[in-house]
Amino acid sequence: MSNYLDLKGKVALVTGGSSGIGAATAKMLATNGASVAINFHQNSAGAEKVRDEIVSVGGKAIVAQADVAKATDVDALVQRTVVELGAIDILVNNAGSLIERLRILELTEERWDEVMDLNLKSAYLCSRAVAASMMERKSGAIINVTSIAGRTGGALGSIHYSTAKGGVITLTKGLAKELAPFGIRVNAVSPGVIDTHYHEQFSTPEMMKGYVAGIPLGRVGTPEEVASVICFLASNASGYLAGETIEINGGMFMD
Repeated sequence: MSNYLDLKGKVALVTGGSSGIGAATAKMLATNGASVAINFHQNSAGAEKVRDEIVSVGGKAIVAQADVAKATDVDALVQRTVVELGAIDILVNNAGSLIERLRILELTEERWDEVMDLNLKSAYLCSRAVAASMMERKSGAIINVTSIAGRTGGALGSIHYSTAKGGVITLTKGLAKELAPFGIRVNAVSPGVIDTHYHEQFSTPEMMKGYVAGIPLGRVGTPEEVASVICFLASNASGYLAGETIEINGGMFMD
């Protein structure tokens, strides 16, 4: 009987892999057999910890610094991954952040551009950088990490972030249509309230209580619960999914 979640022989690149959902995803991909490039921008210690955990149990991983909002950094990141691990089979566009909560009269053009670049432009740049090789090999999986905010508009002070994440959902559909004829599946996950540093930084305890009150399952999610769906989308188990965005929010939002 085939193990459709088996990723042995595959090479994965995870952006923003030094903490939270990215770190959990890198470890879970490795557990399923993939060799993993763990991208980070500033948190080198976090990325190295993830790598060491993977290597300690017999997996293969490297860490690679890059600002994925910059094309030159992205191209160098992809090139290094290919040289050290091999051609990229799986791309997880996870890098992103709200940076800070700002309402419309506080939101500067510079901050708007920064959040758009980090959350949306990065997914475009990384996808573009791996597309040619995947098209040539007629195989590949791209998984974008969007957010429930992209569906709902987000909490107050997050229109820049929620707009960018809404763009990621649209990017996912457009890329899927273009790349599916080449055997490349592009899908997305849309996490709700997940227990990560994001909410430690951007959500007050009162906000978190309000969120949980609106979640039918009655709790926040874990990074591993998101990572498991990403691994599903990276594997042959999701072989007929293309252009889909899977909601992972405990029932908080049902599309």
